[in-house]
Amino acid sequence: MDLFHQTTGDDAAPLAFRMRPRRLADYVGQQALAGPDKPLRRMAETGVVRSMILWGPPGTGKTTLAEILAAESGARLEHLSAVMAGVKEIRAAVDRARAAQGQGQPTLLFLDEIHRLNKSQQDALLPHVESGLLTLIGATTENPSFEVNSALLSRARVHVLKSLTEAELVEVMRRALADETRGLGRRRIAVDDGVLGLLARAAAGDARRALGLLETACDFAEPNEGGGEILRREALEDVLGHQASAFDKQGDHFYDLLSAIHKSVRSSRPDAALLYIARFLQGGGDPLDVVRRLAAIASEDVGNADPRALPLVMAAWDAYLRLGDYEGQRAIAHAAIHLAVAPKSNAIDLAWKEAKAFVAAQPRLEVPTYLRNAPTKLMASLGHGQGYRYAHNEPHGYPAGSAHDCWPDEIPHQRFYQPTEYGQEKRYGQLMAWREALDREADGDGSDV
Repeated sequence: MDLFHQTTGDDAAPLAFRMRPRRLADYVGQQALAGPDKPLRRMAETGVVRSMILWGPPGTGKTTLAEILAAESGARLEHLSAVMAGVKEIRAAVDRARAAQGQGQPTLLFLDEIHRLNKSQQDALLPHVESGLLTLIGATTENPSFEVNSALLSRARVHVLKSLTEAELVEVMRRALADETRGLGRRRIAVDDGVLGLLARAAAGDARRALGLLETACDFAEPNEGGGEILRREALEDVLGHQASAFDKQGDHFYDLLSAIHKSVRSSRPDAALLYIARFLQGGGDPLDVVRRLAAIASEDVGNADPRALPLVMAAWDAYLRLGDYEGQRAIAHAAIHLAVAPKSNAIDLAWKEAKAFVAAQPRLEVPTYLRNAPTKLMASLGHGQGYRYAHNEPHGYPAGSAHDCWPDEIPHQRFYQPTEYGQEKRYGQLMAWREALDREADGDGSDV
């Protein structure tokens, strides 16, 4: 089977398809996997390929790697897509693998979008991977630890592919411009590095997209005096003007960006927070997902160090709904900057977690009678509400003394909320210390306040 029988100089095929590397030596990127003495290079050199899952963003060369490994190991390549293939197609591939095995030829099964396999499909595949009849090369853009059956995952090593760097994408495009057989070399198109850099940035780490952009951009190349062509920067406006940097709203990148927003705000880095918010929104993310995350941050990471934080986020949320997307995004940025610059405290988050854990360990917790409601005479006769002291009638607006600490009887007292020294929370700590001194005085074991 000639894996590359279609990758000829056929100008009708997309440039990205024509320029797929045929050898690992021609492969650009993923040096941690395909470089000298690295796992995939060793497999290609020894001809012994192990089952693997290639996990990475689109355009990082997952399909190309499978084709190269099959070609350089002398194996047959079965190419199935988990979107299209069912149990019937998997069984047919198994039958062909058995026939090839009888002729002494191993089979590599390249399963694209392996994360879309259902349980029955994975069950049909598992015994043949386990027996070695099939060497599995799965490709996925999703985290395989969440999406792939653990039994199947245990029989395949996961290799993480990274988005190509700008320099690597420029190299890929330079090769396409120079290749006279499969690329654009016969046109002798002059392109400076600045133009290729713009295309590389627009491609966002995706080699397939970079070559697609280059091919489209070269439609706008102009003849030059040397008999070739020149691609000018001005031509890119029509090519890049509507390029979307979308991402799968259910994929890892969606949650990675929300995580980056949260951690940038928590780390008091407003510029980084704005960067990731802008990337999230330009990629098609819902602005309300951002403002919901900011609302969580306001309590979890800012808390009482700046009590204005949560009301400000809620105001930004309301402003977005009232003003619409364009002006509303500015309100979200307003809130994000405030949270990032504000003093930080996770004392509320810690206190709430500790309180929940404490209550879970106290199943017999009951409300003291003096705090109970007494809407009827019977309840009042049972002592409900008796001894309750109305705080506004007390000196300093505080019912001092341990007898009125509102804590349940027979339950050990626990301090949950520990104010920090940051922002307004420092003042909260001072108020709490002052009230504790009033308690000691009322109990007769403290000095005058």
